[in-house]
Amino acid sequence: MNKLTTKRFGTLMSAILLFSTVSFSQLSNVDFLKSAPSDGAKFLQAYMAPWINAFGAGLNGGWYNTAKPHKLLGFDLTTSFNIASIPSSADKFDLSKIGLSSSLTASGQTSSISGPNTSGPLMSYNAGGVTLASFTAPPGTGWKLIPVPTAQIGIGLPLGTELKVRYIPKIGFKNGDISLWGVGLVHSLLQYLPGNKLLPFDVSLFGGYTKLTGNVPLGLKPDLTVTQNYTSPYSSTSFNKQNLNINVSALNVSAIASLNIPVLTVYGGLGYCKSKTTMAFSGNFPTPVAVATPVPHAEYNNTGVKTGADFPKMNIENFSGLRANIGIRIKLAVITIHADYTKAQYNVYSTGLGISFR
Repeated sequence: MNKLTTKRFGTLMSAILLFSTVSFSQLSNVDFLKSAPSDGAKFLQAYMAPWINAFGAGLNGGWYNTAKPHKLLGFDLTTSFNIASIPSSADKFDLSKIGLSSSLTASGQTSSISGPNTSGPLMSYNAGGVTLASFTAPPGTGWKLIPVPTAQIGIGLPLGTELKVRYIPKIGFKNGDISLWGVGLVHSLLQYLPGNKLLPFDVSLFGGYTKLTGNVPLGLKPDLTVTQNYTSPYSSTSFNKQNLNINVSALNVSAIASLNIPVLTVYGGLGYCKSKTTMAFSGNFPTPVAVATPVPHAEYNNTGVKTGADFPKMNIENFSGLRANIGIRIKLAVITIHADYTKAQYNVYSTGLGISFR
């Protein structure tokens, strides 16, 4: 693969991954952050959970398309396009069960980010006997298939072992950025069986870890119908650099096997997967406060400005459990084409293309 082809390949993968993560920036309606920071964080955590869990499941896909490790210094360059499917059970959540404080009045079920594109119940933020803000819970997007591309290199090591590496450097976009890295190992179990080279199948152990870091821009602005009394150091431009910092980690540990016949390989795996996500805010966020004089009323002023440190860090409930997948790979000279299906709480469909030198 020449330098120009490699550069184009890297650009394409980066663009696809960037599109996948920038989709989170569809968080255009973040009025719920006008409430107390703890309430805003709890709502966002429940609202975002389906996409976050699907993204973690997708990161665990595309790691292997055969159980046979490369020979020493053999290598492959493989791209995979993984699509994680969100179950319908994740499309809504109950506002009364996410731990909101009494200052935020809300009840009933509302759409998660993957749910129906309909506005949710009316939510009201009250303090000091004053209604500071009223807004409806944001609608869902109806987007239940989350694309997660991956690109990796596999290199043969001694002792029937193969190292796999994923890496995409930090890519910047308007007020945000994204980066990814991962590492995996395949170790042959069949090598310990006498006469293994005569067998048409391979069995190995696999472990892989992927970490994605992204900063997604947000846009919470003061309500123009409410009095604003900001003084230095705050002004109308103080709220232009708001971000949601997302860190997604994914772990896949599996026993994998493959049946090798000319041109075609049938492969599969059974194991355990886990994903974990933390989210935090950065920037300045305007929230209304209660002012007692001349009569009790809502107002935007310096005391209502919250920084990222005022919001609690959010941990998305871990997605973990058994995963089983099955797939096929076609190899034509050094070109490989593969497709597989993974059954888990969040199912994943994968397809990909690569070059491989054993």
